[in-house]
Amino acid sequence: MSGFPWDAFALNLAWAAAAALAVMLATFAVAVRAGVHRIVDVAWGIGFTAVAAVTFAASAGHGDPLRRVLVTALTSVWGLRLAAHIARRGRGHGEDPRYEAMLAKAPGNRNAYALRMVYLLQGALVWLVSLPVQAAQYVPGPPSFLTWAGTALWAAGLGFEAVGDAQLARFRADPANRGRIMDRGLWAWTRHPNYFGDFCVWWGLYLLACGSPAAAAVSLVSPVVMTLLLTRGSGKRLLERHMAGRPGYAAYQARTSGFLPRPPRRP
Repeated sequence: MSGFPWDAFALNLAWAAAAALAVMLATFAVAVRAGVHRIVDVAWGIGFTAVAAVTFAASAGHGDPLRRVLVTALTSVWGLRLAAHIARRGRGHGEDPRYEAMLAKAPGNRNAYALRMVYLLQGALVWLVSLPVQAAQYVPGPPSFLTWAGTALWAAGLGFEAVGDAQLARFRADPANRGRIMDRGLWAWTRHPNYFGDFCVWWGLYLLACGSPAAAAVSLVSPVVMTLLLTRGSGKRLLERHMAGRPGYAAYQARTSGFLPRPPRRP
């Protein structure tokens, strides 16, 4: 693991934590003023973008310049697209039912509880999941095959996520589809094309950090945690619990993959 600038990277960890915390605290202030905590979902992508930008500045003089630009650009494109999509989707709506249910059980002040259990927790997750974005910018040596393989996997994931979101938005915009289950396009191949896209994005970014054994080792936890969040945590599991009572959803589950894309089963 020689050649990796551990001292500089350790300092960067502190800068990245400060960036994630600043984004979440600013979002909390806006949410309290607006009276709607669903705004924190917009901050998720912005937090990763902030960490990537701060790391790019802090890593000057370390790592390969091309890899630093590449990982910052890829993270920012993903994060800002996601933030814009969530902001557009939530415009004009009230509180998210997930946060409403959580805050209804809050002991004491709801805003203080939201700060602890939502904003600070998401800030910590941004810091943890972004470890490949941070470590990759300190990897010495020029880009390798893994760099370009990771970029290709990131591109596939972003495409899957963006196309899936666009297909769902068009489906919901048609009044004829009210009350129906979206089972077309990518949604016929997996019940969660957006989550599968995220999965590919973060394993792709991890490959960009694999130009150094040290960076690969220190950041492996991040795509693993993201995978668990998407499949077992607040992603797929909670959404399917919410959808379970919808007419036609059980049949959709029976014929459509739960995560990895594959052709739909015959009825």
